[in-house]
Amino acid sequence: MTFVPRECFFTKGIGRHKNKLQSFELALRDAGIEKQNLVYVSSIFPPKCKIVSLEHGINTLQAGQITYCVMARNATNEKGRLVGSAVGMAFPADESHYGYISEHHAFGAEEQEIGDFAEDLASTMLATTLGIDFDPEKDYDERRQIYRMSGGIVDSASAPCVTRGVAGLWTTTISAAVFLP
Repeated sequence: MTFVPRECFFTKGIGRHKNKLQSFELALRDAGIEKQNLVYVSSIFPPKCKIVSLEHGINTLQAGQITYCVMARNATNEKGRLVGSAVGMAFPADESHYGYISEHHAFGAEEQEIGDFAEDLASTMLATTLGIDFDPEKDYDERRQIYRMSGGIVDSASAPCVTRGVAGLWTTTISAAVFLP
């Protein structure tokens, strides 16, 4: 049996609880994917896969369903500590080619920074696969222009999730690209 997802959606969530595991469960609830049996997969965005809305994606899922996703996850129990996670995605111009998804988690990074970093990771992986010539020492904004001008990469996106830790509680962030049949 071959399963190549036809649709994908982004989701993210934050959970807080005195127990770390329950904090993760609450983050899954916030993201709307707590009823799934999640299977983590690696970083390939399938050819011809379409990004759909969060609402469509959540409404497609059934309780107990085996659900494949790429997930970034992070947690802290330190008051005031900035905690975050993000998945980033790079889309090839040719829909029959695969793209890339990256996971990134960090402490002390703002939402824009963590999202850009995740997109940069995915875009760089796709660019190297497509043979796009670029200088890895250039900053991401410059490389992003090179990637798009090459005609090989059409776009990138991310779903960053960042918050601060709260005294006496575990704080968990998740960001996921969830695949649908």
